[in-house]
Amino acid sequence: MLEHVRLTDPHVSDIIRHELVRQQTVLEMIPSENIVSSAVLDAMGSVFTNKYSEGYPRKRYYGGNEYADQVEELAIARAKQLFGAEHVNVQSYSGSPANVAVYFGLLNFGDKVMGMALSEGGHLTHGHPVNFTGKAYHFVQYGVDPKTEMLDYDAIEKQVLQEKPKMIVCGATAYPRTIDFKRFAEMAEKVGAISFADIAHIAGLIVADAHPSPFPYFDVVTTTTHKTLRGPRSAIIMCKEKYASAIDKAVFPGLQGGPHDHTTAAKAVAFGEALKPEFKTYGQQIVKNAKALGEQLTAEGIRLVTGGTDNHLLLVDLRNQNVTGKQAETALDQAHITVNKNTIPYDPRKPFDPSGIRLGTPTLTSRGMKESEMKQVGQLMARAIKGWDKPAELAAVKSGVLDLCKQFPIYGDL
Repeated sequence: MLEHVRLTDPHVSDIIRHELVRQQTVLEMIPSENIVSSAVLDAMGSVFTNKYSEGYPRKRYYGGNEYADQVEELAIARAKQLFGAEHVNVQSYSGSPANVAVYFGLLNFGDKVMGMALSEGGHLTHGHPVNFTGKAYHFVQYGVDPKTEMLDYDAIEKQVLQEKPKMIVCGATAYPRTIDFKRFAEMAEKVGAISFADIAHIAGLIVADAHPSPFPYFDVVTTTTHKTLRGPRSAIIMCKEKYASAIDKAVFPGLQGGPHDHTTAAKAVAFGEALKPEFKTYGQQIVKNAKALGEQLTAEGIRLVTGGTDNHLLLVDLRNQNVTGKQAETALDQAHITVNKNTIPYDPRKPFDPSGIRLGTPTLTSRGMKESEMKQVGQLMARAIKGWDKPAELAAVKSGVLDLCKQFPIYGDL
């Protein structure tokens, strides 16, 4: 797969090869990561990378776009079929730009918006003060209940009725429970707000009927196309037909120039894969694996935020283990288990050295692992966390990880 790179630039080829070996020999458990198919990789590296296609299908500012039109129209049609959307824009470069396009297209600077606080599970683009969204718009943040660590819909509705925002954003990056999209849409309707769902993390689960869908309730929906959807690093915006023109104009020419046609081709391939019956089995297995992993970690005395999970991710509170999130992430890295340090709701520690870690099962599921392997993974993780400062323990865990990884190769055995 690297023949031409190897012949032209051995240095870069070497780096890519090392990254492939790294992915092969670690348990990649960051919940926003996954392994795309060889077909998606091929499409990403196709001749479409040579083409420039400013505009939209059948209305371009450059010539020679007949096949770029075809691949974009195919990606749009497949996305509509997957999600039941009225309108789809597949040109957004990634998730954050897609979210910004929604705000830019449907709001005025300074408008009031409600979004989930980053520290309690939301995303930077849901109005965090250091982010463009928090600077350009008047965001009011909601969070989770201090006791249950879950969304309190009655409390959020009370806040909505009081604040009367122009838009309500829901969706999360570190919330392990089911989101009641219908309830959010009803809140928005009560105050005449635009309802906006960011389903970046759970899009694949929605396709697989493993999580409720925001359709047909929501006005606009964004998602990345990687994570549980198992496509290229990119995003799409879906909306009701009445918002189509505003969304398209916000993406181009509002925020972007020409679309990345090679990425659009890869999206079309990934959406085609997601339309196959086996993808439902895959998406449901992600959730089964997350639940099994959570049960094993709990049995090992590791505390899970909210007490478990309904989706692909788990948020771990490490305070009872006398180890910080940063220390645990470093120790697990040494043992070839990749997670990310993460704040927990109402965390007494700072974001760069928080009290928790975040982990998920999409990549392990893509490798073919199931519940029995999740038990092993949970045991290995708990051992590494408890022995975070013991090199011999971490070396033993690493050995177990390497044995497990050999049984589930990616892109063929190395």
